[in-house]
Amino acid sequence: MSKQEAPPKENGLLNIVFNIVLPVLILNKLSKFIGPFWALVLALAFPLGYGAYDLIKRKKFNAFSALGLLNVLLTGGLALLGLHGFWFAVKEAAFPALVGLFVLGSAFTKKPFIETLFLNPALMKVDLLEERLKEKGKQKEFHDHMKSATVWLSLSFAFSAICNFVLARKIFINIDSTLSADAQSTVLNEQIAQMTTWSMAIIMVPSMIFLLGIFWYLMRGIKQHSGLSTEELLKEN
Repeated sequence: MSKQEAPPKENGLLNIVFNIVLPVLILNKLSKFIGPFWALVLALAFPLGYGAYDLIKRKKFNAFSALGLLNVLLTGGLALLGLHGFWFAVKEAAFPALVGLFVLGSAFTKKPFIETLFLNPALMKVDLLEERLKEKGKQKEFHDHMKSATVWLSLSFAFSAICNFVLARKIFINIDSTLSADAQSTVLNEQIAQMTTWSMAIIMVPSMIFLLGIFWYLMRGIKQHSGLSTEELLKEN
C-alpha cells in the first residue's frame, strides 16, 4: 500500500527549478527579446502550471509554487512599473523573509517544515524512526527537537534576507530616467545578473554552511531520542 503512494511524492529539485530558477531566468534573459510584459506572463506560467499539476497529482497545495508566483510578480511588477533602486533591494529581502516566516510558522504546527525537508521516506527509514521513538516514549521530545531545528532554519532565511538587502542596496542603483525604455531594461537586467552572481558567493555559501549545521543538529537529536545512527536511518537504495 505504501508503494502505491510513492509516485505522488514531492520532487524537491523540480520544485526549485520550475518555481524559482526558470521564472528568474525568463525575467532576466527574455525581457529584452519579448518585452517585460510577455516575459512576466511566461515566467508566471511555470509556478502556476507546476502548482496546478502538483495539486492534481498530490491533492496538496504547493507552498513553493505560491512563493515562486509571488517572487515573479514582485520582480516583473517592479520592472513593468519602472521602479528600481531601493524597491528592488526591498524585493530581494522580501522573498527570503517570506520563506523564513512560512518556515517559522510551520514550527508551531503538527509537522514542522524540517520534517518535510529532511525526513523524506524515499531517503530515510521514517517508519523505523517512528517505531523506535514510540518504543522509547520520546515522541514529544523528538517533536520539540524538530520545532527547534525548524526555528533555526527560519533564522537562516532571516540572515539571507538581511544580506540580500545590504547587497542589493549596493547593486540596484537608480537608473537614469532619460534613457530609452530598452536601455533602462538592459541596465536593470545587468543589475539583476550581477545580484544573482554575487548572491551565490556572498549569501549562498554561508547559507549552505548554516544548513549543514542545522542538519548536524537534527541528526544529533535523532540519535539522542531514537538511538538510531545516520547509517541505520538512511535507505540503501
